[in-house]
Amino acid sequence: MDAVTMAQAARSLDVNRLCWPRAAGERTALRVLTAAREQMSGERTRAINALTALLRTVDLGIDARRALTTTTIATVAAWRTRSDNDTLAICRAEAIRLARRIRALDAELAVNHTALHQAVTAQAPQLLAQPGVGAVVGATVLLAWSHPGRVRSEAAFAALAGASPLPASSGNTTRYRLNRGGDRRLNRALCTVALVRMGHDARTRDYVTRRISEGRTKREIMRSLKRYISSQLFRTLKGTNPAIAST
Repeated sequence: MDAVTMAQAARSLDVNRLCWPRAAGERTALRVLTAAREQMSGERTRAINALTALLRTVDLGIDARRALTTTTIATVAAWRTRSDNDTLAICRAEAIRLARRIRALDAELAVNHTALHQAVTAQAPQLLAQPGVGAVVGATVLLAWSHPGRVRSEAAFAALAGASPLPASSGNTTRYRLNRGGDRRLNRALCTVALVRMGHDARTRDYVTRRISEGRTKREIMRSLKRYISSQLFRTLKGTNPAIAST
């Protein structure tokens, strides 16, 4: 009965308004690459934390009071084993293993980034043309958008991203606050784009300066930027398919 009801409801709709089926091939590639990148990034962070803790607790000739740099990690990875006492030999071997694992993960992440860039370019090259949008952010946005027809409007996409404004007015004060719901990966991607534009895009910097002069806080400005960016990305994705763009 449910299937019959759905079919009767769909018969009266225009063809362009019907949801398109989810594409399995290209989207699956993005999903696999993104999941692999998250796993490798987490492993790299854990390895760096473990190496930092080891160098801070055992004197191996490295000053680890500050965050480890790429040069320091490369130096440790190039160490050779020594015939020290058993404790220092074990600690030194473990430091070498961790440093080499970090460098290997750096190489794997670089390969993953190249594959993500190729996949996003094949599906939505217009997305990468937007300021602040790279391969990782583009893949996150494409995965959340999924396929033409899934998200019905700019407002729905903003709600999905947790970028829709939530009223937080009180008394004579009218204001909105950040939305802490929605897809947090997509929200983090929007935050990345906003931070890049605030630092490198002239128009965004002028906007931030103007809003600060009006008494807005950085959090309020960030909320407004994320809402604008979500609308811009939705229009970009919608424009990649003529059939959906005409709806």
